[in-house]
Amino acid sequence: MLAKKKQKIMAQRTKPGDPRLRMVPSVDQLLRTEAAVELRRTIGIRRTTALARLVTTELRGEVRHEPVDANGWSAESLLLEAANRLQQKSILESRNGITNVINATGVVLHTNLGRAPLSEAAQAAITREAARYCTLEYDSLTGLRGKRGARVESLLRDLTGAEDALVVNNCAAAALLILGVIAGDGETLVSRGELVEIGGDFRVPDVMASSGTRMIEVGTTNKTHLDDYRKAISSKTRLIMRVHPSNYRVVGFTSTPGLDELASLAREAMIPLYEDAGSGQLNDLSRFGIEGEPVIRDLIRGGADLVTFSGDKLLGSVQAGLIVGKRGIIDRLRRHPLYRALRSDKIRLAALEATLTAHLKATEESDVPLLRMLAATHQEIERRAGSLLTRISKSTPSLTLDLLEGQSAIGGGAGPTANLPTTLIAITHENRSAQEIETLLRNSSPPIIARISDEKVLLDLRTVFSDQEPALVEALNNL
Repeated sequence: MLAKKKQKIMAQRTKPGDPRLRMVPSVDQLLRTEAAVELRRTIGIRRTTALARLVTTELRGEVRHEPVDANGWSAESLLLEAANRLQQKSILESRNGITNVINATGVVLHTNLGRAPLSEAAQAAITREAARYCTLEYDSLTGLRGKRGARVESLLRDLTGAEDALVVNNCAAAALLILGVIAGDGETLVSRGELVEIGGDFRVPDVMASSGTRMIEVGTTNKTHLDDYRKAISSKTRLIMRVHPSNYRVVGFTSTPGLDELASLAREAMIPLYEDAGSGQLNDLSRFGIEGEPVIRDLIRGGADLVTFSGDKLLGSVQAGLIVGKRGIIDRLRRHPLYRALRSDKIRLAALEATLTAHLKATEESDVPLLRMLAATHQEIERRAGSLLTRISKSTPSLTLDLLEGQSAIGGGAGPTANLPTTLIAITHENRSAQEIETLLRNSSPPIIARISDEKVLLDLRTVFSDQEPALVEALNNL
């Protein structure tokens, strides 16, 4: 019975030799259309041809499985459909690459949107100083080979008070390098309350396992005492590690040894103390509501032998793992073959140098976009939002724009309890849902990334650059 039903269905389909398949345009026909000719100028003949093959194959499959008595197909309509699909595939493909967006979410360090935006000085350093040939490992004064990242390391020493510094790709790489080189042949002590996972990409136990060191958990999730570390120290102990919990907090009945206590124990046992500081404040940012984030200089002063932190979080630059600490230990890291696999390239170093220079000159609040956004007051954002609304066309009465009180967020695992008051632009429409409005904004050019709450689309200008406002106004008018 099932076999007969299947035969009946197949009989209703076109056969491979059905004449209607001849109506599907060939790749050559499709490449001669106006749409294909334009695409050849923008993405090249090879990619256009590859997309044309995908489109024609797709259409042949649809025609082959269309019921015989179906209407609507013709050679002209199929060619038009193929040209439209060719354009759409090109657009979708381009969206898969890195493209500029307007971040109207109010999340300053939005991980999915690239975290910290670069300063004008950092952008200029990339394009003007590093994009072509540069003095990456060349000393132009002596004509001899130079040291990679020498200026960045010098700036980090000045800003943190550390004896030496090193730069690798990211914080996970920094932890992997330290654990593998310093403790790969032994054990590393870490509190159970610090075995965190950050962003799904960084799990402390996994990084430890990859490095070769044996992780020794001490204490409990909520309470770890100095004696827990002391009792766990053995002849195999190579390192004591402290991990900043980032956006994870244990509150209530908790305790952990202070840095000075742990540093004293580490010195007594002649074991290095390593602090993974996460977001990495160079200066106290508590005036922006950021609490509980360690200041790197304080960690060095408090006795940490090694400290690692991010370049693209509270420092406000590119993704990088920054290592500062004792000169002898840093030298061991620098000489190890693994460092060569993890070291930074010229683009990253150029941007870091420009950003660190702003911190050293104490101009970071005006020069570094991250800190400028954090410093923006509720009143300043309210004035910007009100001014922007005056530029929106009033010809669409079904569109409603209101100003609401709200909160921005730091993001990126930094300052999870920070309170950043802001003014939000709330968008509603008589005939469109919040999801439809969000989709329209996200598919505008450039894409505008918003958030939805209580059936309203919300825009936060804290994370919108002033030169992006005209594009935002145009997209709102198009609604």
